[in-house]
Amino acid sequence: MRKVKWGVIGAGGIADRRTIPEGIIPASNSELVAVMDADQARGKEVAAKYGAKCYATEAELINDPAVEAVYIATPVIAHVEQAMMAADKCKHVLCEKPLAMTMSDCSKVVDACKSSGVKLGLGLMMRFHACHQAIKSVIEGGEIGQPVMARAQLTCWYPQIPGAWRQDPKLGGGGALMDLGIHTVDLLRFLLGDVQAVTGFADNVIQDYAVDDSSVVLLKFKSGAQGVVESFFNIPDAAAQNALEVYGTKGCVLAKGTIGQGSAGSFIVHSSAEDKGYEAAQTRDDSGMAVRGVTPESVNIYRAEIEGFANAILNDTAPPVSAEDGNRSMEVLLAAYQSSREGCIKGMNGKA
Repeated sequence: MRKVKWGVIGAGGIADRRTIPEGIIPASNSELVAVMDADQARGKEVAAKYGAKCYATEAELINDPAVEAVYIATPVIAHVEQAMMAADKCKHVLCEKPLAMTMSDCSKVVDACKSSGVKLGLGLMMRFHACHQAIKSVIEGGEIGQPVMARAQLTCWYPQIPGAWRQDPKLGGGGALMDLGIHTVDLLRFLLGDVQAVTGFADNVIQDYAVDDSSVVLLKFKSGAQGVVESFFNIPDAAAQNALEVYGTKGCVLAKGTIGQGSAGSFIVHSSAEDKGYEAAQTRDDSGMAVRGVTPESVNIYRAEIEGFANAILNDTAPPVSAEDGNRSMEVLLAAYQSSREGCIKGMNGKA
């Protein structure tokens, strides 16, 4: 089997922690050939660990004829320039979320990649989780009826760290909502479809930095369903439930621990085939409900992400998570920030 040869721009952080060892290295259709990092010592360390070439600049890596696709895992501020450099040299691009800080810059990258005829995808790996794929099948199969409400939570403890780019709005574009919320917004869009309107609160409550550490976003989906996304940088990791809940007219799906960087997990489906009518006592027990636990065979989300994008290159098909689709989740996020600043509800057509 031919393998796509990868270069990694921004080899520290998530690339070395997850995407290279869990994604590129074990992927059946991929091979790591080059890395670079702004911290050259770190870049050399990663290159030695995985037996890859090390470059001092992204231009040197992109100009390597052996590199067919680049994975970009740098601060958000650098994504546009690096992705467009890659597109200019006809290299396929898988970029960590978000693609850029503004929708105009997101569109600029999409246009550049289309013009060069290269694939462009976003690193929204939670879509590949076996539980999330199975939950989508449960919803589409009608087991919980028509979805009416969903909740997705992703939190962590992220105190002030000198030099941390995620804590600088000029480098990352936002805080907990931008870094964590894009995953959960995208996950609910994956399960329930596109969003019609947004309102949100994004504030700094606990941590001593300039980006939001607390956010709650309310979503109205085009289907009529409603949703809640919770993103916090001030909840201890041990206390985080990272819950995913979807409620419908016949039941619900409840999952814990499936949202995050891990690939394991399970969920419970509560469903009823009959409408029992109004119950004044509202006992809320499981009588009359079918309750089943689901533990799908685990699929590493980073390997699935890399193999999916590499297959798109090898077979000349659409990436499994296209930039256009991912950018719609980014549009929701930016509308939520605007709602928080202005104290209003934002329609996804740009009107309140």
